[in-house]
Amino acid sequence: MEEKNELIALRRKKLDALRAKGIEPFSSGFEVSGSIAEVRERFKEGETLRAAGRITAHRDMGKSHFFDLRDATGRIQIYIHAKEVGPELIDLFRLLDIGDLIGVEGPCFVTKSGEPTLKARTFRLLTKALRPLPEKWHGLQDIEARYRQRYLDLITNEWSRAVFEKRIAIVRETRRFLEERGFVEVETPILQTIAGGAAAEPFRTHHKALGLDLYLRIALELYLKRLLVGGFNKVFEINRNFRNEGISRKHNPEFTMLEAYWAYADFEKMANLVEELICYLAEKICGSLTIEHRDADGKIVRTVNLQRPWRRTRYHDVVRVVAGKDWFELSSEQRRERATNKFKLEILPQLADFEVTQHVLEKLVEEKTIDPLFVTHCPKELVPLAKQNAADNSLVDVFELIINGVEIAPGYSELNDPLVQRQRLLEQAGEEKQSVDEEFLLALEHGMPPAGGIGIGMDRLTMLLTGAESIRDVILFPLLRPRKL
Repeated sequence: MEEKNELIALRRKKLDALRAKGIEPFSSGFEVSGSIAEVRERFKEGETLRAAGRITAHRDMGKSHFFDLRDATGRIQIYIHAKEVGPELIDLFRLLDIGDLIGVEGPCFVTKSGEPTLKARTFRLLTKALRPLPEKWHGLQDIEARYRQRYLDLITNEWSRAVFEKRIAIVRETRRFLEERGFVEVETPILQTIAGGAAAEPFRTHHKALGLDLYLRIALELYLKRLLVGGFNKVFEINRNFRNEGISRKHNPEFTMLEAYWAYADFEKMANLVEELICYLAEKICGSLTIEHRDADGKIVRTVNLQRPWRRTRYHDVVRVVAGKDWFELSSEQRRERATNKFKLEILPQLADFEVTQHVLEKLVEEKTIDPLFVTHCPKELVPLAKQNAADNSLVDVFELIINGVEIAPGYSELNDPLVQRQRLLEQAGEEKQSVDEEFLLALEHGMPPAGGIGIGMDRLTMLLTGAESIRDVILFPLLRPRKL
């Protein structure tokens, strides 16, 4: 800490020295020839180009200097020699540090080692960095520092920067994929009078002017379905949901969801759509349907095979495989006993019988499934917004897509009977009748077409396609406890 404070003090002295020379250390704009990646693309020996970025490496060779200039798109080498820029700029250069941002103009040339380089004829300090960059970022023991100071992580950690570049591409290509198939993107309210569309604990807030208690939404679903009633046949939204629940490797209280609804489709068409979308993204962004997950040393720890067609198995069948052929013939007490004693699962007393079975599926199937698996025809208690199966009214026409040990996407044939929907929502609400969304039911009574719907967790999808092991690695600024200063 003492050494760091000394470095900060030295930078402050350089700041004062710059101002004493009449140089503004926090400059205005600088005209560039493009991003550093674009400068490299335009590179032609003898041509004069202008580039700006952060100094990330410096090699002092006496009267000449080589340094790396970097931005989010890449790196280019800069060469400065006293004869080229004169003593005044060389004196200025000696007041610069790793981390400073500068603008450079000069001709292109290639060094003897074949490195494309700009020979600086002039340069300008754009921003003086008052704190040093971490020298060995990968060696930091406090992993939360990467999340808390993401800007440093992005500057110094190429893997992390690549993850977020892929995330940006995933969202962009998802939009393109859906729009090319006739879906339109919409925006629906985040502040809602009733938190509906999922069974989750919401965040509460209050609007003073209207005197209203409001909730941050827990799902996109109910407003998007209103648009089906209004005549939009293919709609989607990519936006934030908020759930006041636990934090884990797979959960963050604020997360990004894609939800899409397709009038006159069903859950099987939506499964086909999801399969096609994820394979499209894998090939477009990763270049392959085989996704390798590696550890910090680069060793392959897991390989996910996305080759089509993906397996589809009914809920009861997959549970019988792991829990016993007689599982659904057992009494509720016998199921609890087997889950606890044989499978060593923690079964809380308040869990309903269907929740015990779901817990078995999550622990014995979901967490152990790496390649894609659609689990279909789930119990109706699990999905109150889905259409009942025509052959067995205890089931609903849904799928849960599992890849890489987590649920990536649910999909339904959407329930459009307002009377059945009311009963389902009342059963879900229990004693809290006021939590039933009457405005949504009113919309259904005006007639919603049969439809298929999907939800995809974009954070988990990014984890799948980048090999990230924690949701915090794919969210730029995950929620953290405030740092004690």
